[in-house]
Amino acid sequence: MDQFVVKEKMKVGVVGATGMVGQRFLTLLADHPYFEIAALAASPRSAGKTYEEAVGSRWKLSTPMPEQVKKMIVINAEDVEAMGKLCSFVFCAVDMKKDEVKALEEKYAKAEIPVVSNNSANRWTPDVPMLIPEINVDHLSLIGHQRARLGTKRGFIAVKPNCSIQSYVPALTPLLKYKPTLVVATTYQAISGAGKTFREWPEMTDNVIPYIGGEEEKSEQEPLRVWGKVENGVVVKAEAPLITTQCIRVPVTDGHTAAVFVKFENKPTKEEILKAWADFKGLPQELELPHAPKQFVTYFEEDNRPQCALDRDIYGGMGVTVGRLREDSFFDYKFVGLSHNTLRGAAGGGVLTAELLYRLGYFD
Repeated sequence: MDQFVVKEKMKVGVVGATGMVGQRFLTLLADHPYFEIAALAASPRSAGKTYEEAVGSRWKLSTPMPEQVKKMIVINAEDVEAMGKLCSFVFCAVDMKKDEVKALEEKYAKAEIPVVSNNSANRWTPDVPMLIPEINVDHLSLIGHQRARLGTKRGFIAVKPNCSIQSYVPALTPLLKYKPTLVVATTYQAISGAGKTFREWPEMTDNVIPYIGGEEEKSEQEPLRVWGKVENGVVVKAEAPLITTQCIRVPVTDGHTAAVFVKFENKPTKEEILKAWADFKGLPQELELPHAPKQFVTYFEEDNRPQCALDRDIYGGMGVTVGRLREDSFFDYKFVGLSHNTLRGAAGGGVLTAELLYRLGYFD
């Protein structure tokens, strides 16, 4: 049993607080045992308004807006100095062009304000860790090299990977010892992944769109960086397995489902796979971090599971569920995975990363 005691909560800011992921961050942080919401930032058009005024009718979650943030005055996201006076680190979920996001995040880091980012801009920056906390905590060793490049003592950037990979990378990771050589994955992605609700996107009702810009490249390449090794202050991405994907938008509010086929160099038995999933845990579970699921990967024996409506909220939306594991006539095995895209896949993954960074002393 972990005996960690918090003496004083750390003050945190959310940059991009008015968007869907920013809203998720606020609901997760509202009563957090480690962190206290101290500053909210967004675009210039929101700056100077109360958060409630800035969001208006655009609150997108079923969870109510936390009372504590309603009257907070929104700061211009570019006003790093003002944010730095109020908070010790920030979460970033801004909706800007990639080069603008990269510049903004580096601006915060160089001002000695650590950044935990939901954005894609720095995912391939060589010395920025892209973290799934249960899988590649060793990548945090990059932070020392990044600080040397930025000329900072405290500031750095850490990012989380794309939401699309969270439904199959956790299931594949404990199977790497069997040397998977080829993975085919089709993801069926919820509309909240586009920051939308059905009210805002009526075209998605009774519809499937077989294209999501940029998702297939991310889905094929980001797992290889997560599985990569740190060498000389950068991540050298894994060379295998070869991953090919199709990413499809489906009329579901939350939850990304993946249909996965995998071929191994050393084919495991079904019992070995199920045991690998059942035993899989990481440092978040060992430290009993607030948002760490007790069971990282949960397998369902029922033929009709996992389902978005039934299973996306497992362990507060932070667990990954798997089902329908069976041998295939061409590949070795096939299975179905599911993860909550705005919790495990976005804001929740960011909060879990911050919890780990906090416990390991990277915010000191």
